[in-house]
Amino acid sequence: MRLLIVDRDGVINEDSPEFIKTPAEWHPIPGSIEALAAATQMGFSIFIVSNQSGIARGIVDIEQLHQIHGRLLAEVQRCGGRIDAILFCPHGPDDDCHCRKPRPGLLEAIATRTGASLRDAIFVGDRQSDLDAARAVGARAVLVETGHGRSTLAKLPAHDRLTVYPDLAAVVNRLRCPSP
Repeated sequence: MRLLIVDRDGVINEDSPEFIKTPAEWHPIPGSIEALAAATQMGFSIFIVSNQSGIARGIVDIEQLHQIHGRLLAEVQRCGGRIDAILFCPHGPDDDCHCRKPRPGLLEAIATRTGASLRDAIFVGDRQSDLDAARAVGARAVLVETGHGRSTLAKLPAHDRLTVYPDLAAVVNRLRCPSP
């Protein structure tokens, strides 16, 4: 099984310091929906993992989150793709839970659900917490420059051998046409 694990805010859709609270506030990054559809057509099983502390903070409720995810799923399906599952952590940063990235709980749930090794998985994110979660389970961490990606990249040590792409579309394009 080929796993492509993708963070949501800042990778698939524009991020917001005020949180994404409604489907109307959810705006895909150009090319991201098409990239997810292309990855599906390439045989990847696609999982989205996201910290959603807005739930713990009372800013967004579960029903609103499901509506946002419904829009995301519909957009990907409209382009011929499929998302296998969206997993999210509803806890706040101080809740000390195992599912909030950088901890690996959401990724471990994918491994349990699929029976697949995460060592062969590709995890695309824009924050240090995404990179840390991927590395905690041995997945290949890929950073995109969208969302918080540029600021994350600027803070990385020079010796960090990380794969970096401008956006999710560039990642999927590279998966389609790997270099020799």
